[in-house]
Amino acid sequence: MSGPKSWQRLTAVAGGANRWVVLAVLCVSLVLVALDATILHVAVPSVTEDLRPGSIELLWVVDAYPLVCASLLILFGTLGDRVGRRRILLLGYGLFGVASAIAALADNAQVLIAARALLGVGGAMIMPATLSILRQVFPDRKERALAIGIWTAVAAIGAASGPVLGGFLVQHFWWGSVFLINIPLMVLILPLGRWLLPESRGAADGPWDVVGALMAAAGVLGVVLGVKRAGADQSFLDPRAFVPLLLGAVLLVLFVRRQKRREHPLIDMRMFSRVTFTTSVGCIVLAMLALVGLELIAVQYLQLVLHLSPLETGLRLLPLTFAAMAAGGTGSYTLHRIGPRAMVSLGFALTAFAVLLLTLMGQHDRPLLLTLGFVLLGFGLQTTLFAAYESMLSEAPAEAAGGAAAIGETSYQLGAGMGIALLGSVMNAAYAPGLADVPGVSAEDSAGAVNSLGEAYQIAAALGGPAGEALETAARVSFVHGLHVTLLVSAGLLLTGAVMALKLPRAMECADPAAPAVEGGAVRIPAQPTKDRDPAHHPA
Repeated sequence: MSGPKSWQRLTAVAGGANRWVVLAVLCVSLVLVALDATILHVAVPSVTEDLRPGSIELLWVVDAYPLVCASLLILFGTLGDRVGRRRILLLGYGLFGVASAIAALADNAQVLIAARALLGVGGAMIMPATLSILRQVFPDRKERALAIGIWTAVAAIGAASGPVLGGFLVQHFWWGSVFLINIPLMVLILPLGRWLLPESRGAADGPWDVVGALMAAAGVLGVVLGVKRAGADQSFLDPRAFVPLLLGAVLLVLFVRRQKRREHPLIDMRMFSRVTFTTSVGCIVLAMLALVGLELIAVQYLQLVLHLSPLETGLRLLPLTFAAMAAGGTGSYTLHRIGPRAMVSLGFALTAFAVLLLTLMGQHDRPLLLTLGFVLLGFGLQTTLFAAYESMLSEAPAEAAGGAAAIGETSYQLGAGMGIALLGSVMNAAYAPGLADVPGVSAEDSAGAVNSLGEAYQIAAALGGPAGEALETAARVSFVHGLHVTLLVSAGLLLTGAVMALKLPRAMECADPAAPAVEGGAVRIPAQPTKDRDPAHHPA
């Protein structure tokens, strides 16, 4: 008789201690998705040597995963609300494992690109499902805040561990091993998730809007692709960036209009009329905009200006990761004590101070300054992201948790893409003028050196002599100048976020709908929550 009773205790996650077991399973899912977003970067040279992809193919090898994942988040987030979030999550696990095997064994660039795209589909199934299931099994806001803190800390660990783990695997095995490690984890987590995770659904009134879901996917794909190309080409006016960006924006506008007209929309656009929800989404975009652009430039600075090895660079960035983990771990306590408004604003302000502190970096290594700056940066940004995610999820009605999670994750991806494009453009504009009139360097060589600091070093080495030395020095000085200008722009954006966050509630409101009942491991969600919700949000 103990078996059925143990099963009931384990599956009654909505009100029992085992909801923390569910959180552990969801966090393992998140680590896999976050790892795959960054783990390939260090393997690119090995992939290039082995598969010999063209420049366009190599770009798609890197970008296929984040592009496909970002574009399908809304589709699978809202589909999970309809057909079951656990079902979508388990399908995502299976697809992720299969795609990992294909990627690891790919013998040409086309197969690897297709596998990376399939990984993106799996990631889009997993990401919103983890957040929406978390929203269901932690109905109490205080506990949910702690769970989200752990969730965001794990995301930071996964993203930061990718390059370090990838570098180790490539050095000791071969590039395919960065994908192969996913398979045993998926073999373990698929039955574990099927056994432990509760099924939950949102409101299922009316048919699922297939056309709207495809419009959202195509629109987000166009916008993210356009922003990424603008970052690579340093110009939003380049047709390769402008055309997909425009088409994506038009499709998203049409998607919004369609959702407003439909009786049973995929995403209830009235959520955006709620100041807390909209402000939280905006804060996520701004935080990621600052973080990703700064990380990209910081890595170049550490490797090309300070001449640190990839391993040394990874170790220098570890304080940022540890600080982010600390912010996630203490976030629930801080949020309860000071409230969303103060927490997000102070997080942005602390990050802006860290960025301004990093403007003291020059052409020589200052490890204590870098460590302090990265600690403050990691703690400040993770504090901001934690409080913004928590406020966004708590503001959304329980039956729309999948759609809300998808909006949050899409905002995360858009912010990251825009950060690379915007801060990359600022960096290039500040870096290029310093290479215009270097003595002994031709206009053609100067134009090549403008593309990147790494290319400037290559051209300088080929030139040799006084001209090469002058070009290398000018490029290094110009890069540091560009870094300072970029940091100042980033600080301005962060302070804008601090002001925006003043629209959030002053205190953490912990009233929430009663915990959903659990029957046989499946969470039954009431169609219309009645407590702590804006009456205008639900039709009478």
